[in-house]
Amino acid sequence: MPDPIFADRRLAPLYDAFEGARDDLAAYLAIAGELGARRVVDVGCGTASLAILLAESGRTVVGADPAEASLEIAKAKDRAGRITWVHGDATTLPAFGADLAVLTGNVAQVFLTDAAWAQTLRGIHAALRPGGHLVFETRRPGRRAWEDWAADPAPVTVDVPGTGPVRRSLEVTDVSPPLVSFRHVYEFLADGAVLTSDSTIRFRDRDEVEASLSAEGYRVLDVREAPDRPGREFVFLARRTG
Repeated sequence: MPDPIFADRRLAPLYDAFEGARDDLAAYLAIAGELGARRVVDVGCGTASLAILLAESGRTVVGADPAEASLEIAKAKDRAGRITWVHGDATTLPAFGADLAVLTGNVAQVFLTDAAWAQTLRGIHAALRPGGHLVFETRRPGRRAWEDWAADPAPVTVDVPGTGPVRRSLEVTDVSPPLVSFRHVYEFLADGAVLTSDSTIRFRDRDEVEASLSAEGYRVLDVREAPDRPGREFVFLARRTG
């Protein structure tokens, strides 16, 4: 099940406001250009910040997400109706013959079990054309990002259009590597409502990710730095081999 920040109809609109400018997306657009990708699947597209950019660049795009509240926001952004929307995860993707599939925003870390991750890779494999590419990012376990989160607990307040000021705080609730759990608390200052979103993510090291890709019919072509977060993430570029 998607976390409340993506699935709750009052919380989902806050995501874009708190994330602000998505500096990570330019790298994905550049990779799509580098690969000559014309048909792209955005898996776990969320509110579709990248899917919209891809479509505006003239590409044919499928955006898929299991969180209906986020998908509703995504559809509202697609005023020209350029994008095909799928309410579901990678296992529900159509046989799209995609040149490229992407998972941004560290979506790859929400799959907590080996079985769930393998199932996701298989679903994407079926949506890609032979020789199509998969690109995604995942945080480096050795960087221990959760320590940074715990060290900076100061709340952040953002004035959200149509909602008013909302204060967000973060608490790391459990560290049991490779799993890390945390809680965001959202205080709606206009009416005093308080909503929480609990999340757990999995940190996989480079060798583990490469082995999982190989097992599901991919060849790793490159492992890059995230240009906007050097030293913090792996960016995997893989090709469907079957």
